[in-house]
Amino acid sequence: MFWDGKKGKLKSTRNAIGNLDGELKMFLFFFFFFFVYRKDEKEYALKQIEGTGISMSACREIALLRELKHPNVIALQKVFLSHSDRKVWLLFDYAEHDLWHIIKFHRASKANKKPMQLPRSMVKSLLYQILDGIHYLHANWVLHRDLKPANILVMGEGPERGRVKIADMGFARLFNSPLKPLADLDPVVVTFWYRAPELLLGARHYTKAIDIWAIGCIFAELLTSEPIFHCRQEDIKTSNPFHHDQLDRIFSVMGFPADKDWEDIRKMPEYPTLQKDFRRTTYANSSLIKYMEKHKVKPDSKVFLLLQKLLTMDPTKRITSEQALQDPYFQEDPLPTSDVFAGCQIPYPKREFLNEDEPEEKGDKPAFSCHRSKRTLLPPLVSHDENTL
Repeated sequence: MFWDGKKGKLKSTRNAIGNLDGELKMFLFFFFFFFVYRKDEKEYALKQIEGTGISMSACREIALLRELKHPNVIALQKVFLSHSDRKVWLLFDYAEHDLWHIIKFHRASKANKKPMQLPRSMVKSLLYQILDGIHYLHANWVLHRDLKPANILVMGEGPERGRVKIADMGFARLFNSPLKPLADLDPVVVTFWYRAPELLLGARHYTKAIDIWAIGCIFAELLTSEPIFHCRQEDIKTSNPFHHDQLDRIFSVMGFPADKDWEDIRKMPEYPTLQKDFRRTTYANSSLIKYMEKHKVKPDSKVFLLLQKLLTMDPTKRITSEQALQDPYFQEDPLPTSDVFAGCQIPYPKREFLNEDEPEEKGDKPAFSCHRSKRTLLPPLVSHDENTL
């Protein structure tokens, strides 16, 4: 049972780390446990790196976070090493919200017949800050490679209220040198919904455009409260980038790309498979215009025109983050704000925290379920300032 196994892990973790004076609370997010550390009226998120020792992914994340300093990129405050069990913990600024939960809140309101759309001013501010953070990463030769709503955090009440923080740099790469394909480097289960079509077709040398496609997917999801390229996913590890169902979903929304719209598609490694498995005529009546019109987004609106540029099939024609920040969409009222909530009351619930003392009968609980807990004290850690590791 998922819950029972994790209860023991929580208790052993508490005994393994030490020298962190302050109160901690625990919460579960997408199968990962986090602690919220509170000291001097400020809260931090304490994330445990999976596995034993420092993996290459952890080294990459730590090395990048040490160098990256931008208001829209999550700040690494400290690195903690537990010598007793060789675990690594990262201490970040704590964000009360994330886009996964924010979008879920609005999707639930639609399901309950009390639709509450994300305010368009909030959507604009969210998108602008995401683009600003990604533009900073790209200007510093970093690809994020795993942008999705769960990795876009939003600060709650406090001095940075309503500020976007791009998180989870574990898949990030420097791209000023040749890269191996994503599938070769990371044969793990990650969501395909935000993955650019060139990756699904086996592109071996990809660019900043893969992050831009993911931002387009997030933008569409903010506008509709639904993942635009949602499809069935198989829980398997694979080194094959080709994913039939994901491509089918993209074509069902966007239409099959015409030769003139993506001339280099014929050069994609998986193009022969694409020709064998798909027929252009199947998607003759599909287009992004029709999809967004169903969600009351007009094709001549500035919001649609920017979305279209972000979700351009050909990566060489896809808009850049710098170009997107200058788009007319951001020049018209309401202008984007540093507080995405624009000073209004925040309607989204705060995170709930795990209680280790809950009864054992939790096997049928959803994996993402959380329960309110008392604050607990943890033993000390050996800490390393982010500048020393």
